[in-house]
Amino acid sequence: MTNKWRSLIFKDFEKAFDYVLWCYEVLIVGVNSFWLRLSQVQSRGERAAGKRVEPGVLLASVVVVAAHQQRREPQRGETSKERLSKHGYSEWRVAKKASGVTVWRKPSEEFSGYLYKTEGVVDDVTNKIVDYIRPGPYRLEWDSLMTTMDIVEEFEQGCCIMRYTTAGQLWNIISPREFIDFSYTTQYEDGLLSCGVSVDYGVVQPNCVRGFNHPCGWFCVPLASNPDQSLLTGYIQTDLRGMLPQSAVDSAMASSLVSFFCDLRKGLRP
Repeated sequence: MTNKWRSLIFKDFEKAFDYVLWCYEVLIVGVNSFWLRLSQVQSRGERAAGKRVEPGVLLASVVVVAAHQQRREPQRGETSKERLSKHGYSEWRVAKKASGVTVWRKPSEEFSGYLYKTEGVVDDVTNKIVDYIRPGPYRLEWDSLMTTMDIVEEFEQGCCIMRYTTAGQLWNIISPREFIDFSYTTQYEDGLLSCGVSVDYGVVQPNCVRGFNHPCGWFCVPLASNPDQSLLTGYIQTDLRGMLPQSAVDSAMASSLVSFFCDLRKGLRP
């Protein structure tokens, strides 16, 4: 594994630390376990190669580096607040509300698109819901957007690299996309966190555009009023890439997140 990631490692401690702090804010809770596990994976690879692991390299784990390299930097001298103010807002705005699901959005600090937040109640227990969401045998059975999924490398339970493709959307205005994601699922307090980020890996499949998922995650907790129901919250910021009208991307993202909940609820029914 070390050889595959060696070229991605950098030692810019301040940038990596700033990036980790931002991810913590986005995912709200539990993401510290995510980055810790990533650093452990990278650390094992470096030790196996007999190489001394610098603290900065540990923090700047391979996934952080991969995501950093895909970031679209703001214009020189432009702060994040200034860039957000150009969009006219920096707080969440409702993008779609349907089928008991709400989708919000605000400009992403990672690229020129949007960070989406989606939330809804699902009639099942937390463990089963996350089993259906994370990489595994259930996902293709219910997710209508996902057409293929393969686990490329598995490091340990709940920690893997996955390749998957998505179907065309909006009458194929958005053609099929391929993603290579590092995925990690872990328990946190009373809930479960499944999160990931895209990495550079392998050759793009024919007839697909390689998309990129900036740090994203799903957090699922049981409802206090009814433990047989769960509150599922997702943070998604996907760069579909390609020459696409922004209006088409916005419509597809909001609609696909509502469809995600509808498909999941149907898949969980006995």
